[in-house]
Amino acid sequence: MNTIDEQYNIYLVGLMGAGKTTLGRALAKRLDYQFVDSDHEIEARTGVRLTTIFEIEGEEGFRKREAQVIAELATYKRRVVATGGGAVLRQENRDHLRSSGFVIYLDVPLSTLWERTRRDRSRPLLQVADPLLRLQQLHLERDRLYREAANVVISGSRITLQSICSVLRKEMGK
Repeated sequence: MNTIDEQYNIYLVGLMGAGKTTLGRALAKRLDYQFVDSDHEIEARTGVRLTTIFEIEGEEGFRKREAQVIAELATYKRRVVATGGGAVLRQENRDHLRSSGFVIYLDVPLSTLWERTRRDRSRPLLQVADPLLRLQQLHLERDRLYREAANVVISGSRITLQSICSVLRKEMGK
């Protein structure tokens, strides 16, 4: 899908701390769309925190649950979806995002991501000896996948709702 149509969703992708949930809520309100955070949806369905899923099922178990949620969300319309940072790891997820919506990659500098996430204990993938190194590794691993999935990339440490709306207006030809 190259242009935005009301019958589709808008997906926000990017690393943890990029602002997907915060900006997604505001964007949904502005567009009068429903907002969904895929990680929160997984927690609501399982009744436990993501950290617990990672502890019990590992990352692979979590990724299976995530793929199920994304496949279901792709069947809906008029939603702004903040995806989990690793949602792009599976080709099937990237395909669902692209076929059912407009994908925006929030490309935030690592220094900003680190400032936003370094004290957050709810990020299972950063619960390692060197979380900054892990964040750098995640960026190296995922950046090309975010770009592959995205219709548009918005870069910067201060991405705003206004900048996202400006991109959407341009893409919609209005």
